[in-house]
Amino acid sequence: MNKLKMSPAGNGVSSPEGASDSFLDRVAQHSCAALVMARDVGEQTARSMETFPRLRALAKPQSIRVAIKVKGKFLFINLGDVVSVQAQGNCVWFHRRASSYLLRESISLVAEKLEIHGFIRIHRSVLVNTSFVEEIRPLSTGEYCLQVEGGKEYTVTRTYRKNLKSLAEFWIGTSACFPS
Repeated sequence: MNKLKMSPAGNGVSSPEGASDSFLDRVAQHSCAALVMARDVGEQTARSMETFPRLRALAKPQSIRVAIKVKGKFLFINLGDVVSVQAQGNCVWFHRRASSYLLRESISLVAEKLEIHGFIRIHRSVLVNTSFVEEIRPLSTGEYCLQVEGGKEYTVTRTYRKNLKSLAEFWIGTSACFPS
């Protein structure tokens, strides 16, 4: 017949008749330690996501639909299809691979709305979708050249080069590229 013994943490451990108490104590300690470790890992993950909201934004799928008003009608486009947003006066162009749309909106307002959806500002008049970025190259002027899928290149000015760090979760061998 099985006996029920309470572990130090208050968990019930069933033991077959004749099993030693020291063996049961070790099993109870290991299972309690595993539960504590699992809880701690969960708490660390939650803290990391609170600490790095941009990471959480990049982890979100970019198939969010957005309504834009173009020529008196509303179009629904997937943000994941938008490669870049460029300012032209007090309007912005939403560039997709095959088409572009002109909206009467400021680049600052659009940047604020799209930042949480994986867009970064690389110039006072340009936002890019981080999922389309293929490479960046430093230029001798302290600026960078950013290339997106399809070969289009944009200049990243010195003011916005700090935003390039959000393109990847971590960088290897890049201490000289992004001085603090």
